[in-house]
Amino acid sequence: MKKKIIIYIFIFLLLAVGYYLISPIFITIEVNDSLPNSDVSMNDSQNDSNSTTTKIVSASVIGSVGHPANGEVRLVNTSEGKIIRYENFETINGPYLYVYLAKDLKAKDFVSLGKIRATKGNVNYTIPDDIDLGEYKYVMTWCKQFGILFNYADISILE
Repeated sequence: MKKKIIIYIFIFLLLAVGYYLISPIFITIEVNDSLPNSDVSMNDSQNDSNSTTTKIVSASVIGSVGHPANGEVRLVNTSEGKIIRYENFETINGPYLYVYLAKDLKAKDFVSLGKIRATKGNVNYTIPDDIDLGEYKYVMTWCKQFGILFNYADISILE
């Protein structure tokens, strides 16, 4: 009888730990941030209804091995500062995911823009004023716990 109870407790704990580790992968967090007041241009001028002119250029999101992703990453200049915007973004969820600006794909030299806010939609991340974007080549989603690159975009073309 004690053996059965111990086996049931072990199975329960195994399921609970598995749920904790696996369930975030299947959870979708959708966010649709609006584009702040800005002028919009995609390599040429087009006016936004809010009309102040800013430049938006984009790069495709590339999922790393085993972590699919799609969408665009855009750099948006606003009156409040610069924003990295994930647009029409979709990826899988995971524990401890953060958005970084990095100089290389190994993220040895990086700046955190904060914890991932969504796995789907249009999401804005504010770039601190003291950051020189010319020094950074990638914007990436990185799993802090396991050191895994989920997805990235080459932003060297954005400035």
